[in-house]
Amino acid sequence: MNPRLFYSLAADAILVVHAAFVVFVILGLALTLAGKPLGWQWVRNPWFRLAHLVAIGFVVLQAWLGALCPLTVWEMALRERAGDVVYSGSFVAYWLHQLLFYQAPAWAFVIVYTLFGGLVALSWLWVRPRPLGRKGRHEAR
Repeated sequence: MNPRLFYSLAADAILVVHAAFVVFVILGLALTLAGKPLGWQWVRNPWFRLAHLVAIGFVVLQAWLGALCPLTVWEMALRERAGDVVYSGSFVAYWLHQLLFYQAPAWAFVIVYTLFGGLVALSWLWVRPRPLGRKGRHEAR
């Protein structure tokens, strides 16, 4: 296989994983909040909720530290090795601009990520996850 093609395909694979991560973070909260009134017990799964909280926590921490996501860094390094065009800045900022023609300063993303992380944390109070190791289906809402 041509090395440039390999690096390009690897970068595309990381892009897909990165997009899936973003979808997990955004839809995870939306489905959790919708799941309470709809009675979806799976949104109380402690492993799902913990994975979701850790995911947004990682994003918020990176934003506060001013660091790019490791997936963005890795993808861009592979694209550069493939001879592809690379973008600067964060993954979310770049794709929001591409998809929505939306630009904002870095501090705006820090605020948005922090507020979103706060909503995820608050969702633990409104839609309480089951305790770890408990598989009960009829818990109080």
